[in-house]
This record gives sequence, C-alpha cells and structure tokens, in this order.
Amino acid sequence: MTSVGTSLLILHLLEARDMYGYQIISELAERSGNVFEFQEGTLYPVLHAMQKDEYIESYAVKAENGRLRKYYKITERGKKQLHAKKREWRTFSTAMESMIGDQA
Repeated sequence: MTSVGTSLLILHLLEARDMYGYQIISELAERSGNVFEFQEGTLYPVLHAMQKDEYIESYAVKAENGRLRKYYKITERGKKQLHAKKREWRTFSTAMESMIGDQA
C-alpha cells in the first residue's frame, strides 16, 4: 500500500478519536479483516511524515504502568486533507469499478 493510502486510513481513524501507535495498527488490522497489517517500523515513518505535513499532532499521556504513551490526533489541516483524499478515492474507485466491475 502506498503512503498516500496509508495516510488516508490513519486520518480516517484519527478523525473518530485520538490513538497511540499500537491502537492504530490493531484497529487497521481489525477493521480490514487483517488485510492491512502494519509493523511499527512501517507505521511510524508515515506518522512522522504526517506530523511534518501538519496533518496530525502528538501528545504524551502517562499510562497505567507509569510510562509515557504518545497519542496522535488529527489537525484541522488533516481533516481538510482527509476529505479531499476521500473524494479522490471515491472518484478513482468508481472509475475502476466501471472499467473492471462487471467483467469476468
């Protein structure tokens, strides 16, 4: 999957609620029936790039075990990006479906 597709999925999850990295990985796998399975080494570079582009922000929260956990949240810029990418995806998927959908 491309980083654009990955960022679209991540922004979609973060629009609903703030999450930490492992939550994002788990939620992507669960909702996709394990089609989207990411390792931390794959996810975190995407998250860092999204922070650089100001689509998401991070903040730390102390977990029950006393360690700090880094949460990610979508920004207003990220919400605009998400809605633009959803429109692009719908256009693309509709065009693909019209090209290959009914063919055997």
